[in-house]
Amino acid sequence: MLSAKKSIQDIPVYQPGKSLEEVKRELGLENVIKLASNENPFGCSSKVWESLMNVKDQFHLYPEDDAPLLRQKLAESLEIDERRLVFGNGSDEVIQMIARAYLEPGTESVMAVPTFPRYETATRIEGAKKVEIPLKNGTHDLEAMLQAVNDQTRVIWVCNPNNPSGTFVNHEALSSFLDRLPDHVLVVLDEAYVEYVTDDTFPDSLSLLDYNPRIVVLRTFSKIYGLASFRAGYGIAHPDVIQQLSRVREPFNLNRLAQSATLAAVEDETFVVYCRNQNRLGLKQVMNQLDEWNISYFPSQANFLLIDTGFNADEAFQYLLKRGVIVRSGNALGFPTYLRVTIGKKEENEAFLAGLHGFLQEKQSRITI
Repeated sequence: MLSAKKSIQDIPVYQPGKSLEEVKRELGLENVIKLASNENPFGCSSKVWESLMNVKDQFHLYPEDDAPLLRQKLAESLEIDERRLVFGNGSDEVIQMIARAYLEPGTESVMAVPTFPRYETATRIEGAKKVEIPLKNGTHDLEAMLQAVNDQTRVIWVCNPNNPSGTFVNHEALSSFLDRLPDHVLVVLDEAYVEYVTDDTFPDSLSLLDYNPRIVVLRTFSKIYGLASFRAGYGIAHPDVIQQLSRVREPFNLNRLAQSATLAAVEDETFVVYCRNQNRLGLKQVMNQLDEWNISYFPSQANFLLIDTGFNADEAFQYLLKRGVIVRSGNALGFPTYLRVTIGKKEENEAFLAGLHGFLQEKQSRITI
């Protein structure tokens, strides 16, 4: 029988959170709330809908390969050189590009655990060795990661804010970390949730990149921009690094619809500010109630919370699912008693809190009995 390469044999197939359609079919529910995949509950900018009409007669044509209009607009918005940008089918594809360009058998890749699982997958596909450093109080342990670096290390992944904990490393700590790394190591700063951040000590990664050519900053249009279905992300790096990533990039990887939608989204900063403010209000709504119930959680600078139920996370997940609230069980994320919950609209947060309260009451009553 034909066999695939050895490096992928033990890699699990990615399991996304349950979709609205799937839960409705399985449980026969009409009203379902999805708070599992850190999507934007407010959708996307209305300008996106208008932009799609501009390409309705071009579906039969390949898109422009280097996304020139988006490239120019995004570079202006970020105040960077256009040559520092590479686009991907989601930031996941840029992760694949980095692994393909810099990792091979005999090299090592350092990452936190738990963190975004695609770093591990991309590393193992290329036959490189993963080196996992446990989180410290839910945050990347940069000092331990630094100690793990050796002559074989090629890439270090720093998810900031981290998924699934929502915590972050600040500018001072990250700057010190970068200053002490050897020149042969590339540092990937995955900032998928950066637009949600309100803490003034969060790293200014673009300023760090100005004098450190060994950084790649990853960002996405799937979160605050509300364009997850278009699969669009990008990397920011020194032009020399971008050139290497472009060698392994698939042609036409950012489709015509995605280019049009993301260009419109970048032009609507008002929508981004609105979503950031609404997210902070939603976080306060949920955290205030959790504090009242004396339930612990990790402080988050993203659009989700990692909450300790004190019980088996799969049980809590199933309880909420049957009541039409989809969250993410921490069992699959390295936190077996936690739920990762996306911050939704006010009424969606209320529905989650009511469901969580019901679950905790039921579990505690059983313990009392």
